[in-house]
Parts: sequence; C-alpha cells; structure tokens
Amino acid sequence: MEIKNNLEKILTFNKEFVETKEYEKYQTTKYPEKRIVIVSCMDTRLTELLPKAMNLKNGDAKIIKNAGGLVVHPFGSAMRSILICIYEFNIKEVFIVGHYDCGVSNLNADKIVEKMESKGIDMNTLNTLFYSGINVKDWMHGFDCVEESVERSVSVVRNHPLVPKDVAVHGLIMDPLTGEINLVINGFDSIEK
Repeated sequence: MEIKNNLEKILTFNKEFVETKEYEKYQTTKYPEKRIVIVSCMDTRLTELLPKAMNLKNGDAKIIKNAGGLVVHPFGSAMRSILICIYEFNIKEVFIVGHYDCGVSNLNADKIVEKMESKGIDMNTLNTLFYSGINVKDWMHGFDCVEESVERSVSVVRNHPLVPKDVAVHGLIMDPLTGEINLVINGFDSIEK
C-alpha cells in the first residue's frame, strides 16, 4: 500500500538524517528572527517557493498553512496561532499571503460532499450537522476572488479585539509559478502610532 511505503521511506530517511546530524544546519531558536508570522496556503507549489520568494531562511518567521491561506473565524485555530505569535514570540508584522490559481478558489462544495459520501460518510451525519447549525457545504466552500479573500482575512486579523494596534497586517498575493508577490494591503498604512 502506498501510504505504508511512504511511512517506511520517511522513517528510514529520518533515521539516517539524525545519525548523520543533518539537522545541525537547521538549528535555530523558536523566536522568529524577522519577527513576522505568515498565513499562507498549503499548496505544494509554495512549500519551498514562498520562503525563497520572501527571502526567508529557517528561523526567520512563523508560518501557518491552511487551505486557501485564510483566517476564516476570529476565534479559530489560525487566529489563535497569530495571537500566540504576537504575545509569545513578539511578532510585529502579520502577512496574509494568498496565491493565484488556488485550489480553494471556486471550490465546488457539492462535489466535496459527494466525495465524502462515496468514502463512507453517512448522509445522516451531514444532516445531523446541518440541523445542529453547521452547513458543511458552506463551511467547505472556498472563495471566488483571491484579492477579496486576502482582504477579508486581513480585516479579521486587523479588527480583532486582541490584536494590538501597533501590529502591521499585510495582504499579499503570490504567483505560484514565478514567486512574484503583489501587494494588496500595506499594513503600515493602518497602524495607530
């Protein structure tokens, strides 16, 4: 089975990685050198491209990745992580980095639900969630416009009651092919001094 093969390969590689002390070149502290946190998409094209395109090395930034690079809920896990970065790691800038050609853009929630059912999720479960106030289709829906999604996430962070007014919240969009970054919102424009 493919998953088992990946697990075995990872564990075998890791054993050699540790034995040969390859980890030494990645050692740093838990405090980000550039005092920034980045919320970005989990897209595989950005794994190495995003840090390189932003001139980041290991230890420079905290990076939060999720589907679409969104801060959806003011008290969800992405926002919690941002707040921890601000108060525990002295972060001074938040970067919301969306990207063009995102798989979450125009995500077809109906097809996702169909795939859930085909993988054994009972329709009764979906109905129970719906009648409990959770519309799975709305929850799984992505966004229609990357610029608007970045603006919305910046707004959630910038207007959060627990975010200090001296923290800059920037909005950027990256090209996943070239790494080119376009500025949507300069967070320094709205900092209270």
